[in-house]
Amino acid sequence: MKYLFIHQNFPGQYLHLVRHLVQAGGHEIVFISEDNANLIPGVRRVIYRMPRHATEQTHPGAREFDLGLVRADAVAKAASTLRDLGFEPDIIIGHHGWGELLNIQDVFPGVPVLGYFEFYYHDEPGFDVGFDPEFPMQPAMMPLVRAKNAINLQALTSPGYGQTPTEFQKSAYPDWAREKITVLREGVDLELCRPDATAHRRKFSIKDVHVSPKEKLITYVSRDLEPYRGFHVFMRALPRILREQPDARVIMVGGDGVSYGARLPSGSWRERMLEELAGELDLSRIHFVGKVSYDDFLRLLQRSDTHVYLTYPFVASWSLREAMAAGCAIVGSATAPVEEFIEDGVTGRLVPFTEPDRIAEGILELLNDTRTAKKMRQEARAEAERTLCMKAYLARYEDLISQLITGHKAAPVLQDIAAEADAPRNGTVPKRGKPKAALKTKPDAIKAEPVTPAKKPRQPVARKTAPVRAAAKQVASASSKTVRTPKSAAQAAPCVAKGKAVRSASVKRTAGRRKKADLASS
Repeated sequence: MKYLFIHQNFPGQYLHLVRHLVQAGGHEIVFISEDNANLIPGVRRVIYRMPRHATEQTHPGAREFDLGLVRADAVAKAASTLRDLGFEPDIIIGHHGWGELLNIQDVFPGVPVLGYFEFYYHDEPGFDVGFDPEFPMQPAMMPLVRAKNAINLQALTSPGYGQTPTEFQKSAYPDWAREKITVLREGVDLELCRPDATAHRRKFSIKDVHVSPKEKLITYVSRDLEPYRGFHVFMRALPRILREQPDARVIMVGGDGVSYGARLPSGSWRERMLEELAGELDLSRIHFVGKVSYDDFLRLLQRSDTHVYLTYPFVASWSLREAMAAGCAIVGSATAPVEEFIEDGVTGRLVPFTEPDRIAEGILELLNDTRTAKKMRQEARAEAERTLCMKAYLARYEDLISQLITGHKAAPVLQDIAAEADAPRNGTVPKRGKPKAALKTKPDAIKAEPVTPAKKPRQPVARKTAPVRAAAKQVASASSKTVRTPKSAAQAAPCVAKGKAVRSASVKRTAGRRKKADLASS
């Protein structure tokens, strides 16, 4: 098959899928992106360059959309060159977030598009904006929040189909859009991210920090140390933790930038919180190690006595999935994205995001109740094996791709059949139009493992959908079975034998959000 991937930061969310397709063989894989140093053998890259950036004359609410349109033009130009050279993909897979897919339908009008829908922004309660009472949203900013969905809305009304990694992220989208989006839970390499029973028995070192086997280690990981990931409230929990747990050390991984939300006028959140808590912290036991290699990141999770993961109601980090796979005793925020992964008292301990004392209580509990912590570690790993298996994730991905391609190829045939059925018996040719019966259903999308949504989505409003999706549903119905690739989820061997991780080839993340030499865990 011929695949065309599009993501401004090669390979982005598609690292594991692309590597899997390369290893499977028999595919032609082309990737359009901006330039970077990342490389995957067997993938042909096409580089585009942004001709300009946002201008001061552009309205602040329109700058993101303006840049999205600029990207769309640049990607369309690169895709047109591919087309002129004779390349036509069987499917186009890309991330909608930066607007790169907005014009791709004009270049390849007959090709199905599977887009990644990451987040739909809200100005009402229940999501990130206005969640933290410490940072109230000014009324003047609300129009800018709504304007951030300009690219989202263009993508949702364009031909194609979508996927997103969690039920929470899907629930953020409007009712009428959800029928277009499949939840495809992202997987973890369970062989690479696994518990290490010996990690607590030996001295642990990372950069210039050393932790003895007798010390308790508290870990915190974020791409950047900032409020969206609860850095400020975690810091405020530390005075009590260090006071009541004299054998504890804290290691924090993350940069001093801002990945989400507004930037400070000057300095970093690390500097601000150290200034706020001056005199209350034993800085000899708190270690900021910046960004680390992926190998060091995994070793840190394996050695952790309690791992802290806090977030606004926003996109869940990959590091949470990896912490579960590594068998961490997790203290997480009682927010919707975390609740989808962690069950309080079973796979971890959930605490109120805005209450440092409660955060401290949860951490101290797991540090001292070793029996409970051990059970939660085992349950977290078991949950990762059930729901975050990379092999099963890739099989479901291939199934979804197969369905969309099959349904898209069948659509013209179904339209012709519908047209013939509507044709008058006197032999006159009817006017061209949409087939009446072929546009009211959606495809039988691949179902992810059952999860409990943090917020039960309302039922989508019935509406006419694209011919591609209608055709996929009719093809599936006619055959009474799902169309699958040779390595389908049903045919694949079980991901995890009872009590054991699958012995698959190790896959190391070298690019996307996180590079091996420069970890940027979100």
